[in-house]
Amino acid sequence: MNNAVTAATAATAVTAATAVNAVSAQRHDLVVLDMAGTTVADGGLVEQAFATAAERLGEDPSTMIDYVRATMGESKISVFRHLFGGDEARAQQANLAFEDAYGELVTAGRIEALPGAADAIATLTEQGRTVVLTTGFARVTQDAILDALGWRDLVALTLCPADAGGRGRPYPDMVLAAFLRTGAVDDVRRIVVAGDTSYDMLSGVRSGAGIVAGVLTGAHGGEALTDHGATRVLPSVAGLPALIGEYEA
Repeated sequence: MNNAVTAATAATAVTAATAVNAVSAQRHDLVVLDMAGTTVADGGLVEQAFATAAERLGEDPSTMIDYVRATMGESKISVFRHLFGGDEARAQQANLAFEDAYGELVTAGRIEALPGAADAIATLTEQGRTVVLTTGFARVTQDAILDALGWRDLVALTLCPADAGGRGRPYPDMVLAAFLRTGAVDDVRRIVVAGDTSYDMLSGVRSGAGIVAGVLTGAHGGEALTDHGATRVLPSVAGLPALIGEYEA
């Protein structure tokens, strides 16, 4: 290789590195947060609702629970499609039973915000960032949670899988829908994704988000979150504003 080619290659590498560093130093003004387990205390409600739905359909919940735990964060209809071997009618029936069961738990006052979550969202908003809440639940369940917490006006946008073409996590669709709908940033690397499940991490990585933060308040532990792409793991979402500040320093 001659000196001219070597110099050109080195210059290209330096330019690429400079571009990456420039993006890292820019503001991360779109923050996409999961709900259950990340900003909303789950307390085993998802598992309870799955068990209730299974029993109402005459199924044995114990045959499903391991898969349910492993796929926390995924669109619930997708989970049921797998569990019922692609029987769409049965999957839809089970999904409706699940949404009804979860809604009953919400109505009974079994839902609450995780400590520091609302304050973290408020801080991010005050900093001029756009915050979007996402979920694997259907819209009716997401709205019931928002109403129960008084969060209807807390964020700029809320999304469920149906709002992003029907595919939930681990696909990146909801993150990219937030990117397109809000126009809050001009580069996916300026997106922040935070969640408590491996599927949250995968959706963040696949979207190209610059910060993919796992939190330890929900379904999966630190090792699973890191293995699936978390750039950092936090005790809770309360630490997210400070983490973003570190990236922008």
